[in-house]
Amino acid sequence: MVMVFQMMVDPTLAEMGKNLNEAMKILEDGQRREAEEDADKRRYGRVDILGPLCSGQDVASILQLVQNLMHGDEEEETQGYRMQNVGEQGHMALLGHSLAAYISVLDRERLRKLTTRILSDTTLWLCRLFRYENGSAYYHEDDREGLIRVCRLVIHSRYEDYSSEGFTVLNCKQPVIYQSAACRQGLGQHLCTQLGLPLSSLCTVPCNTMFGSQHQMDVALLDRLVKDDVDSGKLPLLLIANAGTPGAGHTDKLGRLKELCAQYDMWLHAEGVNLATLALGYVTSSVLAATKCDSMTLTLGPWLGLPAVPAVTLYRHEDPALSLAAGLTSSQPVEKLRALPLWLSLQYLGHDGIVERIRHASQLSQRLLDHLKKLTCIKTSVEDELNSPVVVFRFCQEGSAGSSGGSEGGALNGERELQDALNRWLGERLAQLVPASGVDVVELEDEGTCVRFNPLMTAAVLGTREEDVDALVQQLQDKVPLLNSTLRLRLDFREEVYRAPGLAYIEDLSWPGLGAIRYEPSGEEPDEEKRQQEVEKINSGLLKKLRELDSDLLFSTGPEFGSEQNCVYIGIATEDLDVTELVETIAVMGRDIEENSKLLENMTEVVRKGIQEAEQQLQKANEEKLMEEGLLRQIPVVGSVLNWFSPVQSSIKGRTFNLAAGSLDSTEPTYSLKAQATRGTPPPTPTSIRTKQCLPGQKMFRRSLAGSDVHSETSSVGQAEELEREGPRSPAPEGRGSDDQQDPAPTVTPQPDAPVEREPGEGAQQETEQAHTLR
Repeated sequence: MVMVFQMMVDPTLAEMGKNLNEAMKILEDGQRREAEEDADKRRYGRVDILGPLCSGQDVASILQLVQNLMHGDEEEETQGYRMQNVGEQGHMALLGHSLAAYISVLDRERLRKLTTRILSDTTLWLCRLFRYENGSAYYHEDDREGLIRVCRLVIHSRYEDYSSEGFTVLNCKQPVIYQSAACRQGLGQHLCTQLGLPLSSLCTVPCNTMFGSQHQMDVALLDRLVKDDVDSGKLPLLLIANAGTPGAGHTDKLGRLKELCAQYDMWLHAEGVNLATLALGYVTSSVLAATKCDSMTLTLGPWLGLPAVPAVTLYRHEDPALSLAAGLTSSQPVEKLRALPLWLSLQYLGHDGIVERIRHASQLSQRLLDHLKKLTCIKTSVEDELNSPVVVFRFCQEGSAGSSGGSEGGALNGERELQDALNRWLGERLAQLVPASGVDVVELEDEGTCVRFNPLMTAAVLGTREEDVDALVQQLQDKVPLLNSTLRLRLDFREEVYRAPGLAYIEDLSWPGLGAIRYEPSGEEPDEEKRQQEVEKINSGLLKKLRELDSDLLFSTGPEFGSEQNCVYIGIATEDLDVTELVETIAVMGRDIEENSKLLENMTEVVRKGIQEAEQQLQKANEEKLMEEGLLRQIPVVGSVLNWFSPVQSSIKGRTFNLAAGSLDSTEPTYSLKAQATRGTPPPTPTSIRTKQCLPGQKMFRRSLAGSDVHSETSSVGQAEELEREGPRSPAPEGRGSDDQQDPAPTVTPQPDAPVEREPGEGAQQETEQAHTLR
């Protein structure tokens, strides 16, 4: 770019290009600069943007502020953010906006000549590049604006008095705009709103339902609809056709639609991603027919990876006055400068560079399609679109649904919804693992949830290469066995849950995983609110314990806006999952949590009653002490003298509170080694948690497969699910064997090897302190 600016005569243009280069370098190197700067200064810079307008700043400070706004919060984002790959061709597009502002200050005659040249050059290049002969061009920021201006042109053409009478001329013959049911959502409504037409002027034509593609407009039905509108006194105005549907990239029968439009004097407008393939050497006949349409909209920005370039609507019309009235052309030279960024970018890329980018995207699609045909459980919906840059695929279960038993009818009824959930999970995982591929999830009316690969809209922006496609296929090959095993084990898991006491199976076909369960307490609780609180408490504790286990399974609370609550959702499962062990472990854990909760409640009541009994006995012991020793011995000075001359052997014995038994016991046995040796220890606390001894490196709930190693590649589900866990995995709790013994309940007693004689009053005081401590 430096050489380009050196060739310019105007030094202002050279300085502008230099400043733009420096500004882009500052903004693009912002992350590196932030790493070198002090963290406090960065935080101060972000806070400093708040408040009223400050005094004037230099260019470097302002660019630093913009850089902070662009990159300041990236470390706080939960998901990785990937900026568009802005190369030198992107710099040319950005330079066009700066040049447009500079050129607008020229004198009117120079501005008129310059804008006319820019507009004519760009229009000529685009018409030749996309095989659209004798066309005019309208450049617009909103890709729907060109269609709106075209509709105004058609209204001016079909209604002669529209310019003078306005919308009153539409009362005699209501205009009708036809669109395919596969058009992008909200396009027709937006069109009617901007034109001031009622929604009754919009007619949506269904796609083929019995013959042909499920995404192509039904031409025979369209013919009948147009005839009915003509017979009812309406005026067919315009037809919106697809050269690449937004969802699956299918193309309507543009040749037949053009013949039908010519028959009824309708305007035919085409749009879609497949229009980009018109620039290639070989074009399918279905897409080539778009060159005969009356107008079509091109979105060159995402196709070529050019930021901030306008969309272009190419059209054919012979009356320049009507084009001016419709807003397709303008007498203001400044508005013609919209084409300047595209004019610069097209010259920088050249014809070969433009064609190469479009060909590269088509080759990526074909490469992926060739790989997908080799996968048994992947179904594609682009078999009739060999040159379409859009590849839509969907996971389908191998074999028949319900192969592992269970109710086959119920499995078939929910197969579509369940596979939609699995395909949604598959698309989201592929997008996270291979972000450069640009895949996303799309909902199609007939196929359901699918994964879409549209490199023509993403490859130039993300820099997608063949290696990324291969990585996408590899990840897909790793995930398909997981989906198959999950579907096979799902019915087995449901049957095991039905047989397990205390567990309830929750049917949620929208969950992409093994299933959902809920632990139900065994006791009868008449108060429904208390019962729900108990269910929530137990299942929350159960979820926490399951997440602490060292396994490959994902345990969660389910969808964020799901209808089921207080459940434990289990994610994708591997083929070697031991469903029986999993369900048994969950049931035992839930039962232990319930028993511990009840034990805690009972112990609380026992401790409360024991403290009350201890207080009563302590009070009684104090009264007996007073009766034995007399009133004089309670006086501090006098009592000490009497006790020195005549010690009193008190009959009051100490007491200890046994937490295990929940009773007050005498401390006499602790003074006798023989009694202490014969005193039985409390029985060990039984634990019924089924723990399986795993080999080093082996996860829980794994069963040995014939001919497979412990460290099999099927453990890749661990890598797939670890990113979705809510927090770092805690080490698994050590299981307690049957020989583990519970520590005896603590007692407030002297040590047997050093007995200490206590006065009754002194022992009572300590007993009181112990009672308050227990309370």
